[in-house]
Amino acid sequence: MSKIISLANQKGGVGKTTTAINLSAALAQEGKRVLLVDADPQANASSGLGIDIRNLNNTIYECLINGIDPHTAIHPTAFSTLDVIPSHIDLVGAEIEMLNLSDRELLLKKTLQPLMKEYDYILIDCSPSLGLITLNALTASNSVIIPVQCEFFALEGIAKLLNTIKIIKSKLNPSLQIEGFLLTMYDSRLRLSNQVYAEVKRHFGNLVFDTVIARNVRLSEAPSHGQSVLEYDNSSKGAQSYIQLAKELITR
Repeated sequence: MSKIISLANQKGGVGKTTTAINLSAALAQEGKRVLLVDADPQANASSGLGIDIRNLNNTIYECLINGIDPHTAIHPTAFSTLDVIPSHIDLVGAEIEMLNLSDRELLLKKTLQPLMKEYDYILIDCSPSLGLITLNALTASNSVIIPVQCEFFALEGIAKLLNTIKIIKSKLNPSLQIEGFLLTMYDSRLRLSNQVYAEVKRHFGNLVFDTVIARNVRLSEAPSHGQSVLEYDNSSKGAQSYIQLAKELITR
């Protein structure tokens, strides 16, 4: 049975999609069967794994709004055990269309139900908002990974996200847990990075992953080639960090 994990933070530019792509690839490299669900209308997780988002018949949008069989929206990747359900810009309007649907918070959960036995992990890349699609993702998930960038406003907005998680736990998904806070864009040379790391660790203790994702040029370059950093440069610091993160997640 799959473990479903959302990657969420309503603050943009925190390394959420980078983590979705590369953690998925690292888990697949570790021999796990992985499905990455791109629930962000920007579809960067889809294109970042080499999927041509201009020529897609079925995406997560059709699954949610038209109720199509999710198997018809699955695309393979360069990793034999990693599949993707891609996103589409149409997802921008999906939240308005979903408003009139019954059980609108449960649509993604119902979509993923038939796939549960086929994967070890289902990762959901959420959009940088706390809208209805992200609500669906958190309602469908067992846990959530919260990427936090090592910059000045790092903790800004996290209280709002934690409050949203608390509401979802009380009303829609009592079993939802925080898998962990992941520090991203870390630069050991900067005092600020170390201060943010210490602050997050002080606030959240054991919920902070031991693995820290440092700033890495290869990580930034890989998506433009439609590749995870593991394909682009497996020996790079970025690739090794995500392999370490995958191992930490598996042992948890």
